[in-house]
Amino acid sequence: MVKIVMIGAGSHVFAKNLIVDFLSYPELRDSTITLMDIDPERLNLTAQLAKKIVDQYNFKTKIEATTDRKEALRDADYVVISIRVGGMEATRLDLEIPAKYGIEQAVGDTLGPGGVFYGLKHIPVILDICHEMERLCPDALLMNYTNPMAMICWAVNDYSDVKNVGLCHSVQGTARQLARYIGAPPEEVSYWVAGINHMAWFLEFKWKGEDAYPLLRKRFDEVDVEAGLIPEWAESDLVRIELFKAFGYFITESSQHLSEYVPYLRKRMELIRKFRVRTAAERLQLMDVWRARSDEQIETLLKSEEKIPIRRSGEYCSYIIHCIETDTHGRINGNVKNTGLITNLPQGCCVEVPCLVDGNGIHPCYVGDLPPQCAALNRTNVNVQELGMRAAVNRDKELAFQALLLDPLTTSILSISETRRMVEEMFEAEAEYLQGFK
Repeated sequence: MVKIVMIGAGSHVFAKNLIVDFLSYPELRDSTITLMDIDPERLNLTAQLAKKIVDQYNFKTKIEATTDRKEALRDADYVVISIRVGGMEATRLDLEIPAKYGIEQAVGDTLGPGGVFYGLKHIPVILDICHEMERLCPDALLMNYTNPMAMICWAVNDYSDVKNVGLCHSVQGTARQLARYIGAPPEEVSYWVAGINHMAWFLEFKWKGEDAYPLLRKRFDEVDVEAGLIPEWAESDLVRIELFKAFGYFITESSQHLSEYVPYLRKRMELIRKFRVRTAAERLQLMDVWRARSDEQIETLLKSEEKIPIRRSGEYCSYIIHCIETDTHGRINGNVKNTGLITNLPQGCCVEVPCLVDGNGIHPCYVGDLPPQCAALNRTNVNVQELGMRAAVNRDKELAFQALLLDPLTTSILSISETRRMVEEMFEAEAEYLQGFK
């Protein structure tokens, strides 16, 4: 019997999906799942839903719910973190203030002004959690889903002793998408992917053991944004297709996200429209819609008399726990410390690489050199990640400013003095969530 702790369980739909994932493995059905969130109302809804699923199937799973983080962490075996410091209010500021300066972000949680300030808010909180884990559950494995993934994992690796891995669905999600592009069943494709979170590269993509890149190139030849040749299937992925043609390898994460990490496609509204990516205002509207739908979905599930299906999602979390607990051999892509795994990215940074999993834990795989152009583009992001992470750990406003002086999107639009003004305005507006910064 293991204890799985979910911090940030008020995120209803994501928490529900992970709970169903855990329960999909018979070997995990005698676990204790402890739900923790600072919002008691949202926490209560998630707990009600979890208990309903357990009761519907007569599982022996124990569901606990608490707003006390230390109580939740005590004697945990696995800790899953998915939090949003400051909630929607802080996210709104991360998007709206840069937009005043001409920086339109589609998501704003990984790089750019939004990503750096997301890191400033989240890293101190997550390091506090890590230090509590060192005392209350020193052998537990931390699985982080919170962005900015690379900055957070880098900080956890450098400033705590907690075993950890950063998890994202972009690799497996992109693999399924590429399979659709070439008409292949997802179970027949294989891949070798490495780089950094949200910018990892499909170094190999195969169908039935044969190189499938020629099929992808042929498919992408149907797309020419400049000429206005945009098939319906490509409409939501123009950024990644454009970068594939420029760099030669396909990148993980969506075109919406990726457009924020490079200097080419958001410097003018004309480009934003041409590549069909969202503005900050459009993102905020969508977030309001998504949150309303999420709440509505949970209420519907709670009222329904039908059984909630035990259908596994594509998230790695439950798969990892199952592999470790049953000593089953598995493979994931995880975000880990670069201990020479990718030889032309900085030592110590956070890299996303293939990892093997078994009863002894998670074992990252050696990759070697990335293609030079791929590593070079990654390094433009790693520079920002390091300064953003150091700024958060040291509560240093100047380092945060300097991080954005290296940010590809920010520097494609703002001067040094304009960047300074934007950073000062963001610190002032978000002071409630940024205690102790000097």
